[in-house]
Amino acid sequence: MPDYIHAFAHEFARQRRLMEQALGALSDEDFFRRPSAHVNSAALIVKHLAGNLASRWSDFLTSDGDKPGRNRDAEFVLAPDDTRANLLAAWERAWNIVDATLAGLSDADLDRVVTIRGEPHTVQQALIRGVSHAAYHAGQVLYLARWLAPEAPYLTIAPGASRQHGGGRYLQPPRDPPA
Repeated sequence: MPDYIHAFAHEFARQRRLMEQALGALSDEDFFRRPSAHVNSAALIVKHLAGNLASRWSDFLTSDGDKPGRNRDAEFVLAPDDTRANLLAAWERAWNIVDATLAGLSDADLDRVVTIRGEPHTVQQALIRGVSHAAYHAGQVLYLARWLAPEAPYLTIAPGASRQHGGGRYLQPPRDPPA
């Protein structure tokens, strides 16, 4: 029988790992650098995604995913205490919430209904929405890191290197061995 929750957890972890590797390539200056007034810095993406993940995945099955205490607009403004260390600590706390929530779910929960901003979603829809949101921001972070630190190693398959990675075929993610 498929283990869809495991697959979602794997994909959340993959997006997190890609973002953290990209963030690690950035200097503190580049972490906070905004390419223009209407483009978010990596720091703001970290702040926003930490706020989103903490809100969405806390009390996931029992409360709306947009918690009353969340101030989404503030996630796009750096405050004096938004140091790299503080932002990454919030990031870590948010991902720990995601991991704990996913660990408490099973495939039997996929058809349960949760709400996000008052809108009903099945757990499966909420998981797809969450992974898609993380992947969207992962792409932004990876692009910023490539632009700001072009000498950093590629985190995905580098241009011209497809044949070195399974002949250009997409490889299946590793699965845990059967118990």
